[in-house]
Amino acid sequence: MTDIQELLLSRIRDVADYPEPGVMFKDITPLLADPAAFTALTDALAEIAERVGATKVVGLEARGFILGAPVAVRAGLGFIPVRKAGKLPGATLSQTYELEYGSAEIEVHAEDLSGDDRVLIVDDVLATGGTAEASIQLIRRAGAEIAGLAVLMELGFLNGRSRLEPALTGAPLDALLVV
Repeated sequence: MTDIQELLLSRIRDVADYPEPGVMFKDITPLLADPAAFTALTDALAEIAERVGATKVVGLEARGFILGAPVAVRAGLGFIPVRKAGKLPGATLSQTYELEYGSAEIEVHAEDLSGDDRVLIVDDVLATGGTAEASIQLIRRAGAEIAGLAVLMELGFLNGRSRLEPALTGAPLDALLVV
């Protein structure tokens, strides 16, 4: 494990039985509150954006906004939020996806992405991959290319990577931590 990985992992708090019994929630708020850890995380994700040749960073609601916006600033790129349905004004593109119990919908402004864009998707956690997969579909429908997907933490036991790798069609999936 690298020094950066040790620093990041040391600032993630496990919260048992949240939001429901049997779930071990990974709370990143202590990491965000530590300027050295947050800077290290931002720098590491910005390096990925530069490595993959991204022209835009997309952050997934809501913690992907917290991580993606400073990454975009650090890398000198634009930031695009992917929001829950009904949260963006104006013309949007939407993508519906299935959850364990029901479905959800995400949106992006129709004019925010174009065929000239290479997008790095940023989020805090890769779990089952449903939201990330929907965002990949949405970004492609907007005409942009997927440059990669970068997350702070991958919950390896949920196997979201196997779901996403076909959707990424060769674009890299980078997880700074795998737990």
